[in-house]
Amino acid sequence: MLGSGFDAVRECLRVEKKVAFPDLPGFPRATVPGHAGELLLAEIGKLRLLVCCGRAHFYEGASMESAMFPVRALAAAQVTELLLTNAAGGINKRYEPGDFMLFSDHINFTGLNPLRGFPRAGGRCFVDLTQAYSPDLRTKLRSAARKEKIRLHEGVYIGVSGPSYETPAEIRAFRAMGADAVGMSTIPEVLMARYSGMDVAALSCITNHAAGISRRFLSHEEVLAVGRRSAEKAARLLLAFAREHSTKEPSQRKKI
Repeated sequence: MLGSGFDAVRECLRVEKKVAFPDLPGFPRATVPGHAGELLLAEIGKLRLLVCCGRAHFYEGASMESAMFPVRALAAAQVTELLLTNAAGGINKRYEPGDFMLFSDHINFTGLNPLRGFPRAGGRCFVDLTQAYSPDLRTKLRSAARKEKIRLHEGVYIGVSGPSYETPAEIRAFRAMGADAVGMSTIPEVLMARYSGMDVAALSCITNHAAGISRRFLSHEEVLAVGRRSAEKAARLLLAFAREHSTKEPSQRKKI
């Protein structure tokens, strides 16, 4: 799933078929700039993929049920591994715009959970998140970054509902809570994917310093500009990850 800052990754894919979200029953429209709103059947390296180019965010006005429909559709299509990407603000002062961060864990500060109201038969909706992010996928992403000499941090992502950016006081509080980066997406998809039995990894492009860390004011235009400048690195990282993933024995290989 390609979020803000990752849309240009499409250029390194061999696309077999492309369908706009509005032409897929149940898929919500993606209205935020930088989100193409297309589902691709594609290949990268030797790996066949379903690629969601963009997402619908809760802050756009989409219901949580609608925003999570693509993840549920992927699960119904028997996708067993999901790589989520997004743009995020750096809270950790070692992070610079253009760096990447691999999720080691997250803090759900959105006040929302997409599993609210789901059937509780057998306790299925009580999803264990002790290990929300797949060690196997994370190892492959780290290896890919080393081989491509791309700066990849590992840290804790804190998710907020948006769409307003955070205040400096909120960022100080988030840093005290242990967060390294902040954004307005991804956590609901992680919860739905884990509920659906998928292995998950998530990757942020750090597009700006969070509020109060630098003297710059925040804007979505800056997010998109840094994402465009980082597009070549993002493509190399995901291509190298695909090569790492394709080294599995065919009988063990999963789709992403």
